[in-house]
Amino acid sequence: MVFGAGRGFATLRLSLLYRIWYTRDAMSDKGLKRIPAIFFRTAAGREPVRDWLKELKPVEDRKQIGVDIQTVEFGWPIGMPVCRPLGDGLYEVRSDLSRNRIARVLFYIDRESRMVLLHGFIKKTQKTPAGDLELARRNKALHEAEMKKRG
Repeated sequence: MVFGAGRGFATLRLSLLYRIWYTRDAMSDKGLKRIPAIFFRTAAGREPVRDWLKELKPVEDRKQIGVDIQTVEFGWPIGMPVCRPLGDGLYEVRSDLSRNRIARVLFYIDRESRMVLLHGFIKKTQKTPAGDLELARRNKALHEAEMKKRG
């Protein structure tokens, strides 16, 4: 796992124990995900979060975000430090990356109990930027409208 500078061995151990504790029951239940993750897809067929992840360097950061998403998939419902509600049905997956960077993947749970990955970004400020939240809300509305059309 990749952790930012300043985190000690005790914090690393605590974080690993937390993940094991939160996901052990789901993993023992035949390894089934409680909420499978899917990528939001635009009308043009693009998957913005997948595209963002593919461009992310170094590859270890991509893997860390994947581990954090998987923790939510198997451990849902899950709270801090991996996941946090943002309101309006939106949640964020919180990932600590190399070089003291922090990533967020915003998602919602759709009516088919899937984790829809709406938007991903590297966090540069303390508060989640309004533009990123608005983009996630817009993508959520588009996904819900598409689900309604399909019945």
